Amino acid sequence: MASSFVDKARISVHAGKGGDGAVAFHREKYVAAGGPDGGDGGRGGNVVFRVDENMSTLMDFRYKRKYVAGNGANGAGKRCYGRDGETLYIKVPRGTIVRDTESGAIMHDMSDGEDWIAARGGRGGWGNMHFATPTRQVPRFAKPGLPGESHDITLELKLLADVGLVGFPNVGKSTLLSVVSKAHPKIANYHFTTLFPNLGVVYVDEGVSFVMADIPGIIEGASEGAGLGHDFLRHIDRCRLLVHLVDVSGSEGRDPVEDFEAINAELREYSPALSERPQIVVGNKCDLLGEDRENIEKLKAHVEKQGYSFFELSAAAHTGTRELVQECARRLKELPPILRYEADYVPPEPKVDTSGELTIEHFDDMWLVEGPWLQRLVATVNFSDYESRMYFDRVLREAGVFKRMEEMGVRDGDTVSMYDLMFEYKD
Repeated sequence: MASSFVDKARISVHAGKGGDGAVAFHREKYVAAGGPDGGDGGRGGNVVFRVDENMSTLMDFRYKRKYVAGNGANGAGKRCYGRDGETLYIKVPRGTIVRDTESGAIMHDMSDGEDWIAARGGRGGWGNMHFATPTRQVPRFAKPGLPGESHDITLELKLLADVGLVGFPNVGKSTLLSVVSKAHPKIANYHFTTLFPNLGVVYVDEGVSFVMADIPGIIEGASEGAGLGHDFLRHIDRCRLLVHLVDVSGSEGRDPVEDFEAINAELREYSPALSERPQIVVGNKCDLLGEDRENIEKLKAHVEKQGYSFFELSAAAHTGTRELVQECARRLKELPPILRYEADYVPPEPKVDTSGELTIEHFDDMWLVEGPWLQRLVATVNFSDYESRMYFDRVLREAGVFKRMEEMGVRDGDTVSMYDLMFEYKD
């Protein structure tokens, strides 16, 4: 039933691989082999998330699950650098939460409208021009590019609205939104007319406005996933103020007090913090009451006893709506800004199987160390971070790399090259 609205999606993103460095020589008289002039490979393309204000669902991710950025081009002779891989931009609605699928941790909150790099492209490999020294004038080797980052990601849409309309199905939330804003939600006299949240901007006075969301009707058991359940309760998470609509007309034979308590119980079950969110209670469909005001008086006494503000309203007849939106604007002035989720994702320490093949070559005072597992390790380590560098050193020692080099005659001060990493060997 909720198929027309998608607010959760799982995708994988893969940044581009860096291009390989080139082995090339410049043809010049009296220069050995013409002199090395192989250029570096281009950097792989990043995967970047970008907010699209015209998107309101994650429907685009229902059928496409894999997103891959462009690879960097290889270097060439005459010190020509390879072109960087094309950046891949993934458009998402404002308010999308990006999570790491495995841990569930938040990687980023796409609420501020800024682009965010989800996966960085691999660095390009160095061409042989980098490896020329006075004693090694003809380097016949270059470095391959490094792979880009990859992540399994879960996207979760949490609408950005100041005010959330909550209540049972068919209590008049869509009608109220259509009356106080320029939104045009589908309205009909049956349950679950609203299958996905609608947003509308409510203009109160010059320079005073707020965003209101019509959240699909909540039913008992929603906090456990019944009905539309969690699919839409999550959209109230960010709302600073809740407007709780209750049908006081008795047209469906329901008790307004019981309905009010049932919805609040669902909010408490879903999120205790949400149940404590400021709330204005509205008795709607007052135009259908006639002379019998027992229902509305009973509800008013019940909610005011609990400290809630109470408004009488007939959204269909446009009565009481002006007073309600003015009260919403007044309350919003006193409330903190819309909630933004802080990232709590910590990249795991890379797990690398060091049992694979590793080649060590020696050219004068230069040592080239290469292998598939070493390439993966170099690509995942942040060498600007001390702890990461210590981890890298520990993996190499445990894998016996330095021991092998010592057995092959490495000396203090020799240069060690591991892909685009170059350092001086110390005993």
